[in-house]
Formats: sequence, C-alpha cells, structure tokens
Amino acid sequence: MIPGMNPKMMQQAMKKMGIKQEEIDASEVIIKCPTKDIVIKNPQVSRVEMLGQETWQVIGKAEEREPEAEIKKEDVQLVAEQAKVSLKEAERALHEAHGDIAAAIVTLHDR
Repeated sequence: MIPGMNPKMMQQAMKKMGIKQEEIDASEVIIKCPTKDIVIKNPQVSRVEMLGQETWQVIGKAEEREPEAEIKKEDVQLVAEQAKVSLKEAERALHEAHGDIAAAIVTLHDR
C-alpha cells in the first residue's frame, strides 16, 4: 500500500487497472528446498492477479529446518512385516529414522 492513501481508494484503483488481490487465511507456509525447509508460521498471505499472472506475497518470520523424509507406503509395509509391528509403529519408526528402512527395522527389533 502507498502510505497516506485510503485503502478503499487503493482497492478501486487496483480494480481499474485489472489487479485482483485476495488475502488468504493461512496458518503456515512451507517452502521446500533441496537441503532445508523454510517454515513461516502465522503468515500474512496475499494472492495478486495482474496481466494474467498470479503472484503470491508471504509476510512473516521464517525459520529453517531439516526437510522431512518422504515415507512411501511400500516402505511402511516392509518395515511392519520385517519387525512384526503395526503399520502405525512402522511409520513412526521410519519418520524417526528419517526414512532409513534398515535403521527403522533395527530400532523396532531392539525395543
């Protein structure tokens, strides 16, 4: 927004120029990168459409964290069978082992 300009007038001016802006009620935004995830909690999110293009604006405090391992159903099934545990226990062990099947099985056998 332009400082000192009435928000309603700004909206009208944007509408005349063919710009649509929509506020999105979001609780978290996650940007997945190859080596990390960037997490923005309680963000202000806006979607802007202009000249046939869509732009997203995210405002908030960002935190970095390690990316979560992607767990496949087949891996959960394999760990459950090998460790003789429920699918839920197998999935939990895989998450704790960051997707490492062998480590998950060993961890479950040691319990």
